[in-house]
Amino acid sequence: MAKDKKQPRPKAETPKGFRDYFGAEVTGRKAMLDQIAEVYHRYGFDALESSAVETVEALGKFLPDVDRPNEGVFAWQEDAEGDKPGDWLALRYDLTAPLARVFAQHRNDLPTPYRRYAMGPVWRNEKPGPGRFRQFYQCDADTVGSASVAADAEICSMLSDTLEAVGIPRGDYIVRVNNRKVLNGVMEVAGVLNPAQPDQFAAERGIVLRAIDKLDRLGPEGVRALLGEGRKDESGDFTGGAGLRDSQADVIMAFMDAKRSTGRETVARLHELVTGSSTGAEGVNELETIAALLATQGYGSDRIEVDPSVVRGLGYYTGPVFEAELTFEIRDEKGRPRQFGSVAGGGRYDDLVKRFTGQEVPATGISIGVDRLLAALHAKGRIATDAIGPVVVTVMDRDRMADYQAMVAELRNAGIRAEVYLGNPKNFGNQLKYADRRNSPVAVIEGAEEKTAGVVQIKDLVLGAKIAASASHEEWKSQPAQFEVPRAEMVREIRRILAGER
Repeated sequence: MAKDKKQPRPKAETPKGFRDYFGAEVTGRKAMLDQIAEVYHRYGFDALESSAVETVEALGKFLPDVDRPNEGVFAWQEDAEGDKPGDWLALRYDLTAPLARVFAQHRNDLPTPYRRYAMGPVWRNEKPGPGRFRQFYQCDADTVGSASVAADAEICSMLSDTLEAVGIPRGDYIVRVNNRKVLNGVMEVAGVLNPAQPDQFAAERGIVLRAIDKLDRLGPEGVRALLGEGRKDESGDFTGGAGLRDSQADVIMAFMDAKRSTGRETVARLHELVTGSSTGAEGVNELETIAALLATQGYGSDRIEVDPSVVRGLGYYTGPVFEAELTFEIRDEKGRPRQFGSVAGGGRYDDLVKRFTGQEVPATGISIGVDRLLAALHAKGRIATDAIGPVVVTVMDRDRMADYQAMVAELRNAGIRAEVYLGNPKNFGNQLKYADRRNSPVAVIEGAEEKTAGVVQIKDLVLGAKIAASASHEEWKSQPAQFEVPRAEMVREIRRILAGER
């Protein structure tokens, strides 16, 4: 009789495109999100925690088809093999689409405008790469139901305050503002947008948008080539261009070069470029109003500036767009200096809720890339890479566990993070090794002799590590890292160590 094959053991590995987060990473992220939430709350925004699962129909952007039902999202069909298959469901891919569904569903119960912020993981079924994961955190704030550009200006000021609250000082960031209407006006002047027939020249406009977005990488000459017949890269691959005439390309290039030394001069130049386009003029006027509203609140061009080069996501937005860029330098993996770059983006989107209600509902908002902002704070030294662990109470006599638990309870009641060593206490050295791995600042020792004498031994592990690394024998003797105190003074002495007073 053949033996049954043994089932192979599952591999202990994270799925491709996902990762695990440990102690310091989780607590650092939570601390940063708490700081952000405090700013959002101060601005009058309410928290919203929507479902992590939405119907694919509600998400809208990615609809399942026969061949690729999971395109872009992680999706499944309820009761797929039953007589009456149910809805297609998916993990949310951002926090904006769920907001549109929530507002449409609960609009009769919500105040208008509705101001909400949301924080949480999102999932994308896309090819992972270095630093690109299929699950990541987003942190959003949006105002739904207000067409006033004052709402856009408020998002910009709130973003500026948020960056400073988490530890990015002025001079290390800039919030840049542009307007989709301005670019539409430029397209109209250039002859690649006909307001009477919006679908005309759609392919050319798509190429123009992608070309503008590549300015930093390709430079003006590369963009100019893409606006014309096309461009051949260093490998010989050819990318077709928009086929614009030189006079048309001149208008687009002038737009990308419209930024001046002051916001007022930039706005004046934009007015010149959109002459003849009512849409473009409306967009420039909105930028002018936003700048004026921000200036009255003390947000000058050192924090928030009008910048026509902001084009990312312009196909999605209907009005003002914003981007927060960190301007300080870091070193890449090859040691080369480079600027950190964008950590947040957003803008006005007036068509999203309309999918549910049939009526246009104005909305504007911002999304912060949590992981990138955390990386920036690490680069600035604003977040410790190693969080301080708990005080460890060692176990010298396993029959006296109640005494050790009483010590821990006393420390916890005093607001000190603490734990009893719960491994095998036979080898005391292993207990101290455990405390080191936990990054513990202090170990508490009470053997039978200490118990009888009414004292405890306190071992300052941080000081001990410093002494072991650099101090001479005489220095080690003059400032020992382990000392004895009365049992009643244990909490006070540990507090002194944690406060750096010893």
